[in-house]
Amino acid sequence: MRLVVIGVNHKTAPVALRERLALVGDDVNVALKQLETFTDGSVIVSTCNRTEIYALVPVMPEAVAKSETQEAAVSGSSHVSAAAISAHIVKIKTWLAEFKQLSLIDIDPYLYVHRDTHALTHWLRVAAGLDSMILGEPQILGQIKRSVHLAQEQNVLSNQLGWIVDQVFAAAKRVRNETKVGAQAVSLSFAAAKLVTQIFDDLPSRTLLIVAAGEMNRLVATHIAGLGVGRVIICNRNPERAEALAAELRHPNRRVDVRTLQELPDVLAEADIVSSCSGSMDLLIDKIMTVQALKRRRYQPMLMIDLAVPRDIDSSISRIDDIYLYSVDDLQHVIAGNIEQRRQAAVDAELLVSQLVVEVDRRFQVRQVGKDIQQYRAHTQEKVDKLLHASIAKLQQDDASPEEILIELSRRLTQSLTHSPSKLMRKAAREGDSELLNFVVSGLTDTHRGR
Repeated sequence: MRLVVIGVNHKTAPVALRERLALVGDDVNVALKQLETFTDGSVIVSTCNRTEIYALVPVMPEAVAKSETQEAAVSGSSHVSAAAISAHIVKIKTWLAEFKQLSLIDIDPYLYVHRDTHALTHWLRVAAGLDSMILGEPQILGQIKRSVHLAQEQNVLSNQLGWIVDQVFAAAKRVRNETKVGAQAVSLSFAAAKLVTQIFDDLPSRTLLIVAAGEMNRLVATHIAGLGVGRVIICNRNPERAEALAAELRHPNRRVDVRTLQELPDVLAEADIVSSCSGSMDLLIDKIMTVQALKRRRYQPMLMIDLAVPRDIDSSISRIDDIYLYSVDDLQHVIAGNIEQRRQAAVDAELLVSQLVVEVDRRFQVRQVGKDIQQYRAHTQEKVDKLLHASIAKLQQDDASPEEILIELSRRLTQSLTHSPSKLMRKAAREGDSELLNFVVSGLTDTHRGR
């Protein structure tokens, strides 16, 4: 399938490394264009918990040359050797390290690599929420769709990669519809809301500050506002998006204000609960800003939830008294409750994923073999035409013998058309591959008998 995935997630790398490898904002567009120069299409998925590159390894020129033989046609004209795939994997790893200005030696131990059907299995598991920090969370599928949309905007989503993406989305939908892995899925936003209830009890008197009005914070705001907080402040670069979220949250018993991101230092002291999840590469809330806010609050407790990667809130703030700071990694220790039902459902989901991967791979092979057959026939026709034109040229000579020329044409056609199968049979016999030998001999015998 030529599909490879290279990345890190919450299982393989700490948040400090994940935030250094994160590809957000304009970085994604630049990265996609650079990857296009040595891949046959790519999709970059970068969230709080993972940064992954899904790419198609290009067909190597030497592999294309081999397609001139029957042997290469049997293995597929788009065949790429294991060594060639490994070389491209190293190239993508090296590119990632250089793009993020990191040492490959330092990041390589944290990177995982999957290829072909294993890469497809991984992508499907990720899309179905089976590889998430919180089992069954639905946000990841939307994040993948947005990543695919970015690849489409940059014109780097090749036809074959687009076909694979369609299969992944369809399969993920089946997993969610046919199993209970997504039923009442615990999400980061739900975990954040649960933290609020553990720390505060008089919620109508509390103020929630939302820093950045993206999808994750929208979910957090919805969950926490639903608990009954009396006021919400939204700080965002884009005022239109902030106003759209404010419209969703406004309620007769709830005041909602919109402020600019530049006003964050001023409004921080008004917040009992802070949830930040931006795409910024810089800290938005530092220690000095927090100490000043805490002083203005007369040291009333503050809950800070940093869902961003890279982090929005200085991690050293956690050492300040009366500040409760939770990062993405911290939340997995906070999430509690009975998740046994989801774990049981995950067993069914994993089984379905395995079945779906087999189905997709079979459809891919059927799709691909049509191209291989077409290419093989075209190449065969090219050789026949070449011999035929040579024979016609000889026939046009004055001293030409039509009978001798036709006999010679017949002989050369026979040699040309039987050379590759004969070579393949000799190789199978030499390597002791009786299964391949019997398959080829049986197939040629059936053809000879006109079946």
